[in-house]
Amino acid sequence: MHSSLPNSASIFPHLVDDLLRLGVRPGGVLLVHASLRSLGLPESLPNRAKIAITALLEALGAAGTLLMPALSYASVSARQPVFDVLRTPSCVGALPEAFRVHPGTLRSVHPTHSVSGVGPRAIELLARHECDTTPCGVNSPFAKLPHAGGQVLFLGCGMRPNTSIHAIEEHIEPPYLYSSEVVEYQVILVDGTLSTMRVRRHGFRGWEQRYERLESLLSSPGLRKGRVLQAECHLVEAAAMWSAALAALRQDPLYFVERSQ
Repeated sequence: MHSSLPNSASIFPHLVDDLLRLGVRPGGVLLVHASLRSLGLPESLPNRAKIAITALLEALGAAGTLLMPALSYASVSARQPVFDVLRTPSCVGALPEAFRVHPGTLRSVHPTHSVSGVGPRAIELLARHECDTTPCGVNSPFAKLPHAGGQVLFLGCGMRPNTSIHAIEEHIEPPYLYSSEVVEYQVILVDGTLSTMRVRRHGFRGWEQRYERLESLLSSPGLRKGRVLQAECHLVEAAAMWSAALAALRQDPLYFVERSQ
């Protein structure tokens, strides 16, 4: 842990070194869930999110691809079924939202479970998400990640916020996963044209997600733990996560949930 981080010039190399020491692969594909606050950057430091994004891109290098969820389920719903690829904000934290509007960032086309990306493989991984009729189907970046040799970084947020598990659940279709609701969304594409998507929404009514249970199923090298600045982090190999989570769900379809109190 770095106790004195007075300015961005001194913070940046620490961030990059910590990411590489944790096991982030230069030239790889990295999906990031993050709590920006957990890094411990001073509140007075301007552009904290930009510093973190730039460090992640530096660790990956020019050949690497950075992805972050750009989920918008909080603002796009059956009552407000319009999704604008360029303008609809994400609802999963300051860092993903800053990344969504970062210069050069692309976004997959999905009204509630889109993903943002930058890098040589971004187009490939984000393409055809609009062909899915569920949030995290076979065309989603979440489902493509293990085939791309990708990693998932939980940066200071624990392992509970794990959208990739939804893609794994969609293979098994446990009883809690889907609601009966199919919504027709209006989608405004990057070029301004209008499209429609009919998507079966996830349910979870009466259930609480317990995706942190994945940690007990993984060991090194499938899971690495360490600090990035002051953030406790988990770095997971996507292929190992899929193998372990699928096996757990096949044995117990309720492994990753418990009844809400």
